[in-house]
Amino acid sequence: MGRIVFDTATSLNGWIADEQHSLEWLFAVENGETPDEGLYPADARVLVEGASTYEWLLREQRLLEHPEKWAEFHSVKPVFVFTTRRLPVPAGADVRFVSGPVIDALPAIREAASGGDIWVVGGGDLAGQFLDAGALDELALSVAPVALTGGAPLLPRRIESDRLRLVSASAVGQFARLVYEVRPSAG
Repeated sequence: MGRIVFDTATSLNGWIADEQHSLEWLFAVENGETPDEGLYPADARVLVEGASTYEWLLREQRLLEHPEKWAEFHSVKPVFVFTTRRLPVPAGADVRFVSGPVIDALPAIREAASGGDIWVVGGGDLAGQFLDAGALDELALSVAPVALTGGAPLLPRRIESDRLRLVSASAVGQFARLVYEVRPSAG
């Protein structure tokens, strides 16, 4: 069975998007628009996104007007989007809308991954729901040299140190790359 990885960029003070749900702060960092190889799970077979992440990508990349750009980020991989609303889909994209608890959607997500890795792209609360369900295996962070005054938090829940084991820490350009193994809850 493949791993479920939350791999994301974050500000120094733990925000993954600013108050306007924008990632422009990230793209302003040197190499922020074109991350180095290894800074995201390129081999993941399935991507999972929350509605805010999905809508931001649609809007910022103008994916409805330019559906050919979908493959630049998503490839031809299935993308599961957690939402309670009906959202548009770029032509030719394999988008599967799901709602409700992560635990209920997990069998379909794992089946689509066919034993490969699953990348939880965002947001932080969605990644936290995978953690709460005992389904998150790895937390990979690219910490940018930016401090934001607010926005979307990295993981809006308390996680004790016994749940995370540091696997690696390295400098990648202007980013600090931190990878943690997520351990099962003791309780």
